[in-house]
Amino acid sequence: MADANAAVAVVTVSLVLLGLLSGLSLSWALLPVAVVVLIFVLASGLKGRDELAHLNVCVLVLGDIGRSPRMQYHALSLSRHGYNVTIIGFLGTKPHQDILEDDRIDILPISELKGLTVGPKIFRYASKVVFQTFQLFFVLMKIEDQGYILMQNPPGLPAIAVTWVASRFRGTQFIIDWHNYGYTIMALTHGQNHFIVKMAKWYEKLFGCLSDHNLCVTNAMREDLQKNWNIEATTLYDKPPPIFRETPLKLQHELFIRMGSTYLPFRPSPDVTKEYMELTAFTERNTQTGAVMRSSGRPALLISSTSWTEDEDFSILLQALEEYEKFVEAGHKLPSLVCVITGKGPQKEYYKKLIDSKELQHIKICTPWLEAEDYPVLLGSADLGVCLHKSSSGLDLPMKVVDMFGCCLPVCAIQFQCLHELVKHEENGLIFKDSKELSEQLKLLFSDFPSDQGKLGIFRKNLRESGQQRWDENWDQNVLPLIKEHCD
Repeated sequence: MADANAAVAVVTVSLVLLGLLSGLSLSWALLPVAVVVLIFVLASGLKGRDELAHLNVCVLVLGDIGRSPRMQYHALSLSRHGYNVTIIGFLGTKPHQDILEDDRIDILPISELKGLTVGPKIFRYASKVVFQTFQLFFVLMKIEDQGYILMQNPPGLPAIAVTWVASRFRGTQFIIDWHNYGYTIMALTHGQNHFIVKMAKWYEKLFGCLSDHNLCVTNAMREDLQKNWNIEATTLYDKPPPIFRETPLKLQHELFIRMGSTYLPFRPSPDVTKEYMELTAFTERNTQTGAVMRSSGRPALLISSTSWTEDEDFSILLQALEEYEKFVEAGHKLPSLVCVITGKGPQKEYYKKLIDSKELQHIKICTPWLEAEDYPVLLGSADLGVCLHKSSSGLDLPMKVVDMFGCCLPVCAIQFQCLHELVKHEENGLIFKDSKELSEQLKLLFSDFPSDQGKLGIFRKNLRESGQQRWDENWDQNVLPLIKEHCD
């Protein structure tokens, strides 16, 4: 119980300091002391620990569950090995159907609290943190006993501190899955020297050190955690689950038909008609025999996925596409392009307006949001992937590229610090630094299209022959032993 008392004291003091730094009066800043009272009231009413608690695992993400694929994969892996899983997070986007249909997985939604809407910006942010603290702590104290709480970071404010306190009271092992550093994401907006960024870094380091176990997404991050924060972590690379694979031609055609009902670039040219044929921009199906084939003279399908945030500059891709357009108009033998950019995020509307302002004759761009079940089918149907993710810390890797490689889809990816851990230049894709270099790579890769004898075909062949490890095998090797050691 001494650990729990210390946990309460540390978190309470931290919240009081946050309130004072936000400009609150002393009486308001002392409001978090009420957390202490709540803790002891709840703790005093706790029942004895469940003998089967070691078979229960809580997967926590202070974000949209449906847009947190890695945490969904954790839940499915735990269920596959007989653990009962409670996923806590926001219900914005629909989770994967496998999650919804799994009898061992329960979703416990929490509200995405916004905080107060009046006063200085930092005051509104501080109120949001306090509200989330109360909500999350209440939920973690009321759920049934757990062997583990597995939490995604970022976002970690206030989740790391609250989860640590709750785990001390509940006798639960607390593990952090480090996807990135939250303070580096904040720095994209506020700058490295903003005091709220410095405070977030201090908080992340202080409470991150208190977890029982840690996972991370790259060896570079593992080394950084050890060197700078004295945190020992196990590297669990993102790996594609079995749903990411090359898509059979029949399924491609069915997807293109569905997409064509909403998005013009998937529809065939109005000038093309064929008797007894069902047409899309890329495929055609004989309605009498059911046979599906690729359309002659079809455009190349280029795909990118994004959260439309500051760490991805899509003007780079748009400039490269404008240069590609010039190559076509100059007489280079290149196919037309259909560029699909999937995802949701804060900058989507800004880029949609920018896209609409472009007058491209040989390139069509659309920005759909796909259901979880359709996304891997589209990746497996594409000819080339483009990744513009630049890690805010330089230490995480883009899951979208992992998914693309699972579909044996070659990638052009923008350079950053640890990208070499995933993309092997001239082996499974190409790495570029700017829009000019990307445009030259597009010209190079599509110069032999649709033949599979050029570089694009070689990269795809290398991916097919690479014997890529899948998520289940990777998880069983790196996470299952840890869970069994401490939960059984």
